[in-house]
Amino acid sequence: MVGGLMLFHGIYKLQHGIGFIEGLLHVHGAPSWLAYGVYIGEIVAPILLIIGFYSRIWAGVIAVNMLVALWLTHFKGMTSLGAYGAWGAESVMFFLLGSLAIVFIGSGSYAVKRD
Repeated sequence: MVGGLMLFHGIYKLQHGIGFIEGLLHVHGAPSWLAYGVYIGEIVAPILLIIGFYSRIWAGVIAVNMLVALWLTHFKGMTSLGAYGAWGAESVMFFLLGSLAIVFIGSGSYAVKRD
């Protein structure tokens, strides 16, 4: 589920670009070329996670991607509720904690390459 849902975010960025992320990196003083890492964290890693190829490693890549997303966009929302009582960072935390669970537990019974 983590890989499948994350892949939708990656497809969106393929269609619409990563200019938003480049802008956020610039605001935070980081080089804008780091934005291209989102393609690894939101396209390559989810695909390999779905098929179960070294799942722990790719789940770790997604976790790092989510930590950066948290730092760039949702850090201010960590202590506030948004519209309809939703936590400002709930989707990022879903992906972060879900991917960390895979890092610690592993791929399970169905995997191309179990780790």
